[in-house]
Amino acid sequence: MRKMGREQGANQRGPGALNAEDVVAYLREHPDFLTRHADVVQHLTPPLVRRGGSNIADLQYYMIERLQAEMGRLRGEQQDLLRGSRANLNNQNRIHAAALFLLDAQSFEQLIQTITTDLAVLLDLDVACLIVESGARDLPRNETAGVRVVKAGSIEGWLGRREIVLAGNLYGDPTIFGGVAGLVRSEALIRLHISNECPPGMLAFGSRDSEMFHQGQGTELLSFLARVVERCIRCWLDLPA
Repeated sequence: MRKMGREQGANQRGPGALNAEDVVAYLREHPDFLTRHADVVQHLTPPLVRRGGSNIADLQYYMIERLQAEMGRLRGEQQDLLRGSRANLNNQNRIHAAALFLLDAQSFEQLIQTITTDLAVLLDLDVACLIVESGARDLPRNETAGVRVVKAGSIEGWLGRREIVLAGNLYGDPTIFGGVAGLVRSEALIRLHISNECPPGMLAFGSRDSEMFHQGQGTELLSFLARVVERCIRCWLDLPA
């Protein structure tokens, strides 16, 4: 009879009209409603917790649990962001220090040593190489001078049209890294535009850490360092851009 009364009342109010009694009746007939529609809970005002025991469902406890879980997730994201920011700042400081070392070179030979030795230390790498294609007139061609000479077209084969290639989880190429290639598990290859009078050049950085370099990583700092190297070489050899 009560159900029929509700239906008659609903008809009098017009189709689709609801009141509190209709909602209460529906929830009693569908006790699993909030289980199937848990997202609705965040829009509800929970009842106060009653002391002394009660058989009333405590939605406040559920909502607090939900908020605590959300806060935990946000704290995790915040920590990840802070770690990423610290890592970026550390990398920026390393690149700036490396640029200053390059600018402080007192001779071309010292510049080459800085590129192939000091950069590896400053950037926490296992190897740093300066690659030049054969045919260079003004750059040293003896690999003992710290420059690896490769056949013409090699750099185009490694880089294609890209300026920088980052890759991880690999085995170093001996053509690039020479005798230490066995250590390399990730690499950064950066094109150098030294001069129109020089053949193509490239910086090659290698690390035993397979995740040191990887696709999707920012390349702005590496690009900046390459521009500094280009300018230093042009300055010491008096080459046009």
